[in-house]
Amino acid sequence: MMTALKPQDVLVVLKLLAMGQKSWSYARLAVQLGMSPSQLHSAVKRALVAQLAVQKGNEIVPNIRNLEEFLIHGLKYVFVPEQGGMTRGIPTGHAAPPLSKHFVSTGEPPPVWPDPKGEVRGSAFSPLYNLAPQAALSDPHLYELLVLVDAIRGGRTREREIAIN
Repeated sequence: MMTALKPQDVLVVLKLLAMGQKSWSYARLAVQLGMSPSQLHSAVKRALVAQLAVQKGNEIVPNIRNLEEFLIHGLKYVFVPEQGGMTRGIPTGHAAPPLSKHFVSTGEPPPVWPDPKGEVRGSAFSPLYNLAPQAALSDPHLYELLVLVDAIRGGRTREREIAIN
């Protein structure tokens, strides 16, 4: 039986990528992502079926080549961001590192993940997964990966090209 890929599956693989060579457990990773261990286990299983992750011995690791291909060519069609009105939130896309250094502010409101504790007013941009912003705040490397993913999902051509590179 084929199970459709969900946005949390991509979040989990990005978190594994952000962790690098560090070993992980379902319980610890679930806490870091704000998921239940069963949600995390299901996400890992779907990522393995979709070949975005592979099992190497006892470890499950991102399948870099397939992940890159999916992020560049498929993500924006599968997980289309919702963009909305002005809100307080956490900067993403071209307004956040590592992309912000490539763009000069045009006076347009920056894209933000809606968050009442956010310190920036901008245009609402739905995160890849609702738990992604909180997970990103405690992991700067994951935050950068999610920012790049958002630029690919909903950025203009130049933003997308820089994010891909």
